[in-house]
Amino acid sequence: MDMKMKAVVLHGPDGYPDNYEVTEIEKPVCGEAEILLRMKAAALCGTDKRIFTGAKTKGVRPDAVVGHEFSGIIEEVGSRVKGYAPGEKVAVANVIPCGHCSACLSGRENACLQRQAIGYEFNGGFEEYILIPRVCIESGNVVKLPEHVSFAAGALIEPLACCIRGLRNTGTTFGDTVLIVGAGPIGLMHLQLSLAAGAKRVIVSEPDASKRALASKLGACRAVDPASEDLTKAVLEETAGEGADRAVMAIGVNALVDEVFRLTKRGGTVCLFAGFPKGKMSEFDPSVIHYNEICVTGSTAYRRADYLQAADMVIEGKIDLDALVSHRFRLEDFRQALEVHMAGTGLKIVIEN
Repeated sequence: MDMKMKAVVLHGPDGYPDNYEVTEIEKPVCGEAEILLRMKAAALCGTDKRIFTGAKTKGVRPDAVVGHEFSGIIEEVGSRVKGYAPGEKVAVANVIPCGHCSACLSGRENACLQRQAIGYEFNGGFEEYILIPRVCIESGNVVKLPEHVSFAAGALIEPLACCIRGLRNTGTTFGDTVLIVGAGPIGLMHLQLSLAAGAKRVIVSEPDASKRALASKLGACRAVDPASEDLTKAVLEETAGEGADRAVMAIGVNALVDEVFRLTKRGGTVCLFAGFPKGKMSEFDPSVIHYNEICVTGSTAYRRADYLQAADMVIEGKIDLDALVSHRFRLEDFRQALEVHMAGTGLKIVIEN
């Protein structure tokens, strides 16, 4: 019996692109309270850029396997695990809250002070077989998927759950006009969720023509090229001169924060959803927030309830995640996949096994 498997091993935060390798490692042994999952799809995330280049190190172990957006087929079930069987298609919520810290007890388990996560404290999705630990199973983080949901869509439930958390913080509701800055995968998820929440119109700002075209296809009333068009003029035209009710920054560009504040309606909300470079400051006029009574919020990870709702929306066909997949690679071609991801020319890059 072959006890080896292919995996992407990240040796450490420094020296990209030579700090990782696609190699063979020992195949995990399924314990009596664990599940062994055969990875079928694992997506690259914006956070992975930061992990591989060393910009994000918290929770990332040396000589470990990362990747936190994945789905697969159950290969083996431990003898003490109930409710799951080999052959079942599942997606996994990778964030595992402790349940007893002050954040968890206040209903913010997404910001758990002692949270663990697959892809960080536990080996992640960029490997042939993923060991799902007991704490993850007992927390209800393994979600069964019906046959009609693709493995790629199953992997993308995780970032969709993050966006649902962001939507809740933003407060988007019926009749809102929403401005979304950035039409990458996250921006396009926010677009679809805003419309599902009842937004009457969504304006998207994106310099890439192909991404603007997809935004329009997915329901944006206006897709603006900020490199050649006046975004302020476009937003004011769409909002009778008042600005957007809600604004979501789906790209972490510090220089754009002030403009987004100014394009938000009095009493509106701005969600700084994207990850911003650590330690880099943004300059903005606080009087805009003060006089316009703008609410500014952030968003981190997701609650398990967010993940289950994201899964339901995908299962019921309310959100199209397959439309966001631009490239597919085999695990052995991970280096090429990461290069495409780093270039930023695609949307979702999915590793298939």
